[in-house]
Amino acid sequence: MSLPLLLVQYLDARDRRCVGRVLDNGAALQPITAPDGVRGLALEALAQGCGLAEVVAHRAQDSTVDYAQLVAKQRLLTPIDHPDAAHLLLSGTGLTHRASAAGRDAMHQAGVAGRETDSMRMYRIGEAGGRPQPGVAGAQPEWFYKGDGRALVHPGQDLPLPAFAEDGGEEAELAAVYLVDADGNPARIGLALANEFSDHALERSNYLYLAHSKLRCAAIGPELLVGELPQTLHGRVRLLRDGQTHWEQDFRTGEAEMCHSIANLEHHHFKYHQFRRPGDVHVHFLGAAALSSAAGVQTRDGDRFEISAPPFVQALVNRMLRQPDPGPVVVRSL
Repeated sequence: MSLPLLLVQYLDARDRRCVGRVLDNGAALQPITAPDGVRGLALEALAQGCGLAEVVAHRAQDSTVDYAQLVAKQRLLTPIDHPDAAHLLLSGTGLTHRASAAGRDAMHQAGVAGRETDSMRMYRIGEAGGRPQPGVAGAQPEWFYKGDGRALVHPGQDLPLPAFAEDGGEEAELAAVYLVDADGNPARIGLALANEFSDHALERSNYLYLAHSKLRCAAIGPELLVGELPQTLHGRVRLLRDGQTHWEQDFRTGEAEMCHSIANLEHHHFKYHQFRRPGDVHVHFLGAAALSSAAGVQTRDGDRFEISAPPFVQALVNRMLRQPDPGPVVVRSL
């Protein structure tokens, strides 16, 4: 079976950023001439008024690169970037999958004496009105901010756990990648596997700490899926400790598994004019369907997260590494 269009960014032997297309056997990449990376290819597609696949086909080279070697040597990059990290925005939407809503509901039940929590009410709002007819704005979803491009970690690299963090927990999901055109209109480039990575212990202590709990690094990739949105993806997330599987779970994601349509999530993100600045890249996390924290797992320094889901060929793999404590931030007066 032919693979869909999967794009990878990687470093060659001279440490130059390159773009490749995953070939049907999954073992090799076909280099794509793209001096400005995937973002440059998307800009070219916008300028020409064509699809990204057409630009990729036109710029394909007659050679191959060993994909497994790039993985083994940790030469993979995020499948999207921006020359100015401040112009890449990381944001997300939670409570789009029933499993995450149930986990949040259980997390906050103690404070509501058996009543339905705000988390479950938000999920039910999505169930009732999150999939409107085309051209109609549906129910507004939860939204959160994670940072800019400096908070995006490459596949294979460590996810830094701040010294002040109470916890570091994986969130296995999809992230949608967008580029805003010269007229301020967003265009979806593709989807990537994602580890949204949050501080669930901090959130559990008080729901109003949710915004703080999301201000952590995240990882996406290594592949960007270009083309039609998948209705359902069957994935697996694993937590490895000391080389052994400590916890694992299957999950289902994709538009058919969510209480909101992708179009509705996109409307409620890009309806804000500050998110339609020409040239900006947006990485928007679409919500997790499986969480080790919901299963009572306490992560540890050095734990390794693996997230996989066909048709993506390579898993997204990152290790969590606690950072040294720099002490309190001191602000001086000028």
